[in-house]
Amino acid sequence: MDKKTYTKSLCIIAVLFFVFGFVTWINAMLIPYFKLCCELNNLESYFVAFAFYISYLFISYPASLLLKKTGFKNGMMVGFWVMSLGAFLFIPAAMYRSYLLFLCGLFTLGAGLAVLQTAANPYVTILGPKESAAKRFSIMGICNKFAGILAPLLFAAVVLKPSDRELFEQVKLMGIPERAAVLDELIRRVIYPYAAVGIILLVLGFLVRFSVLPEINTEEEDKTTAALNREKTNIFEFPHLILGALAIFVHVGSQVIAVDTIIGYAHSMNISLLEAKVFPSYTLSATIAGYLLGISLIPKYISQLLALRMCVIFGIIFTVCILFSGGQIKMFGHQADVSIWFIVLLGFANSMIWAGIWPLSMDRLGKFIKIGAAVLIMGLSGNAILPLIYGHLADVYGLKNAYIVLLPCYLYLLFYAYKGYKLKSWRL
Repeated sequence: MDKKTYTKSLCIIAVLFFVFGFVTWINAMLIPYFKLCCELNNLESYFVAFAFYISYLFISYPASLLLKKTGFKNGMMVGFWVMSLGAFLFIPAAMYRSYLLFLCGLFTLGAGLAVLQTAANPYVTILGPKESAAKRFSIMGICNKFAGILAPLLFAAVVLKPSDRELFEQVKLMGIPERAAVLDELIRRVIYPYAAVGIILLVLGFLVRFSVLPEINTEEEDKTTAALNREKTNIFEFPHLILGALAIFVHVGSQVIAVDTIIGYAHSMNISLLEAKVFPSYTLSATIAGYLLGISLIPKYISQLLALRMCVIFGIIFTVCILFSGGQIKMFGHQADVSIWFIVLLGFANSMIWAGIWPLSMDRLGKFIKIGAAVLIMGLSGNAILPLIYGHLADVYGLKNAYIVLLPCYLYLLFYAYKGYKLKSWRL
């Protein structure tokens, strides 16, 4: 495509990634908010993440079939409309303070997002040279994480009030009827914001359908790829892809733990919910810093593979520091345990991992690219499973010790970055 179309296409995909980020990272505020309003324990509250992300496991493959039949743009339109339905489900859920209905809404939002992700990520990979794919993913990542910084802050600004700090403490001492009335009022504050989100998503569906975003024919293969894949009949004959999906699984799970648990961890240090709301922004800002470095250095100074390896090693180091560091330190006006700042630094460690895994996993897929993208998007179900494991460990061993779940995740990523991506058969 010409340069003008290429630039417009990247801008449209950037807007999509902003929407992904806004809808996804707002969960960091929904978890503690629902925990309070629906009277949940740690494990139950992390079903917010589970319901949202488990949809990727079930919807990604049907999404690839939908895209194969309708094309990318029509499929994206459907994805936005499904997300819109999920946002509208928050209205009856809030009216009846039904946690189960909230989870249904979150599952539906995740289902629509699975369709969009299955379409958008291959676009980023194949719109330009594969050597600079990580650079393009870094640009998309900045849009995603910038939305993630805004989402909890906007949610808090719209839903929370300065007087809520005392109310959150008083509600624990109230009788059952009085507490129920207060919690009903609190939860109904989400109605208008999510009604607005539903309308916006509905409109975006129409806009992306009639945008200048080009359809890309992924059914045709170049001669080299066609020769390599001539005898391949299914997606499981690409070990680097299947192992890459598992790498996505552990990466996104560890990333969402770093963002979605930090408010609760800060709150356990006697930092109020109104003050703790900024901590996900710190983590995501560290991620953006990593993206900016990636854009500056890849591929001119370092390869995207080296960037992946360095980030994984940083992840291992920061996780060990979370588990074994002690003492208090004051930063950005917050007096907190040193370990929380290593959770913030995990944002930097996670920055170039997604961007490194995708081009390695999608390499040499040819006509299998849509199914391959679906398999990788299924890996996003790690966001559903790993936070639950963290929540269970937090209830049993404490919030800090529960971060041990991150260590095997980064060790597997180390294997993939050095060995797994090169495998052409299942024999190591």
